[in-house]
Amino acid sequence: MALDTAASPHSASPVTHELRGKVLLVTVDNPPVNALGVDVRRGLAAAIEHAEADAAVQAVLIVGAGRNFIAGADIREFGKPPQSPALPDVCNRIEASHKPVIAAIHGAALGGGLEIALASHYRLAVAGAKLGLPEVQLGLLPGAGGTQRAPRLIGAEAALSLMLSGKHIGAQEALKLGLVDRVGSSDDVLAEGLAYAQELLAAHAPVRRTRDAQGLAERAAAQAAIDAARADTTKKSRGLFSPLKIVDCVQAALDQSFEEGQRTERKLFVECLDSPQRAGLVHAFFAEREVQKTPEAKTAKPRAIETVGVVGGGTMGAGIAVAVLDAGLPVTMIERDDASLARGRAHVEKVYDGLIAKGRMTPEAKAAILARLSGSTSYDALAQVDLVIEAVFEEMGVKQAVFAELDRVCKSGAVLATNTSYLDIDAIANSVKRPQDVIGLHFFSPANIMKLLEVVVPKQVSADVVATAFELAKKLRKVPVRAGVCDGFIGNRVLAVYRTAADHLMEDGASPYQIDKAVREFGYPMGPYQVVDLAGGDIGWATRKRRAATRDPKARYVQIADRLCERGWFGQKTGRGFYLYPDGARVGTPDPEVEAIVRTERERAGIEPRSFTSEQIMRRYMAAMINEGANVVHEKIALRPLDVDVTFLYGYGFPRHRGGPMHYADTVGLANVLADIREFAKEDPLFWKPSPLLVELVERGANFASLNQPL
Repeated sequence: MALDTAASPHSASPVTHELRGKVLLVTVDNPPVNALGVDVRRGLAAAIEHAEADAAVQAVLIVGAGRNFIAGADIREFGKPPQSPALPDVCNRIEASHKPVIAAIHGAALGGGLEIALASHYRLAVAGAKLGLPEVQLGLLPGAGGTQRAPRLIGAEAALSLMLSGKHIGAQEALKLGLVDRVGSSDDVLAEGLAYAQELLAAHAPVRRTRDAQGLAERAAAQAAIDAARADTTKKSRGLFSPLKIVDCVQAALDQSFEEGQRTERKLFVECLDSPQRAGLVHAFFAEREVQKTPEAKTAKPRAIETVGVVGGGTMGAGIAVAVLDAGLPVTMIERDDASLARGRAHVEKVYDGLIAKGRMTPEAKAAILARLSGSTSYDALAQVDLVIEAVFEEMGVKQAVFAELDRVCKSGAVLATNTSYLDIDAIANSVKRPQDVIGLHFFSPANIMKLLEVVVPKQVSADVVATAFELAKKLRKVPVRAGVCDGFIGNRVLAVYRTAADHLMEDGASPYQIDKAVREFGYPMGPYQVVDLAGGDIGWATRKRRAATRDPKARYVQIADRLCERGWFGQKTGRGFYLYPDGARVGTPDPEVEAIVRTERERAGIEPRSFTSEQIMRRYMAAMINEGANVVHEKIALRPLDVDVTFLYGYGFPRHRGGPMHYADTVGLANVLADIREFAKEDPLFWKPSPLLVELVERGANFASLNQPL
């Protein structure tokens, strides 16, 4: 049947409708994900008006074209003047329809998309559907009735779980919760939806408004769920703004009429919209997507990767092997002897045994995965792999010896990757006959969990190898960031500088425990000295010793960490570092002996300690991070400021709601950051040397965001 063009005067409208028997089929077609932009909202409202006015229409079926139902609001509209109709009004108009409205869901029904479905009178989902209210991840709350309809439909506890986690659930779980009424027996959403609509009409099914659902009828249970969520959220949300507002909205759903609850929801939604946290989280959302594009991908296609080798079965090598196995690829692990190979396999098995113990994997699934893991003590076993990742000891001679073997045995066109954290990848590439095939893949520990993957691009590498690395990251479900070659690349290079700033603060009078507390209060999960203890103080010590020969003799050098390492206090693995870890404790307690060492070192350095507030600590800590981040962009080690932001969001625990260090600098004001640096430079002009890029941007009145152009 032809489209009803009279109801859709604009041929380019993303919402079309046509009569299928007695059912008005309303199709949302707004590629790529059917986001709820203003034209979609207008089209949906117009379709309901048309249905109400046309006596031939007895029911309305809403479907999405392409791969999704409706994946959510159009985030690009946030912060811009609102355009009518607002999404809450569209949802209310759908719910007020006098004719049954059915939402047939395939693919994503997220955020505003699920709110459209909640406003409909009946909901069907097919296999593969993903439903969720993930607004909390953008510093928002469901603002189109979601906080009012969801608890009325599925109860306070389930609705709060959905909204506070931002998680996506599948069709069967949605059915179990009561979020949908039916799961289709096929994945043909149109056929399933039309059949369901016909069935409802045949049964004379009434209009059934979610606002009248009785999910909150048991008030005592609902209040207990709200109280528990408030207590848990207060404990876990670490200064986040929107989660407690979501709890407030569900409280309103319990205490107020639907109309009053909607007004409360709208008021709190606008507060979230105006929050700097929303801006930071939206920046993080877009930056994560933008960073996955690379200039090389425009000109080159990735090489096929069907088999992978991993050299080294230690903690990092095993973690990389697990990440590759989880992506469905076979792995060949190389170790120097049978005992080391057995330990490497045991490291891999331990990860899966942990999942089995938590009920997240079956022994049969583990066996199927491990069937794809083979091992050898001979590099010849790598003769046919498509890509090899070296994860051996962080020492140039050791790595070059590995690459000499890889150069000898690997087939032509195999990608040779190093997992070095600091070393010169150009030097590694130049040691083999095929430098065009050598790239850095810097995983973060634990490699099977941490999402960041620094793709380090040496001078002679082929464009298709870079494209291959990004394609591999996608398979491994990592967030790749393109980095140039320098000591530490993006992340560890900047880390070294702000860690030095923290060490200066410690020697100048702040205790390591005070510094860690200030950094946690800023939003990090851990402070810098807790991180040292977790990673192992010996790792940084080895790096400092390696750099000693090239260190500027005029540069200030704090020796406190070295004193701890000389005593064998390497952190959690030795039972003490900056903190004490009695009986294998995972959370450390302050150590009076460390504080005594700090005092002794201050005296040795001739420093009269002074006191610092948390704000003063963070101003120095962040100024050092931002300044070195600017240097990394200035030297083109990072393509743009957003690449630095994503590196720190995914690899270093930077609080997501602050958007990353460069976005945070923009919110503080670059002129203010530069003024701080110049003030600190009066004490130490060598360390606090302003980045040329920072100076230039301040002089131009520009910010880092102005450099975040799409590639």
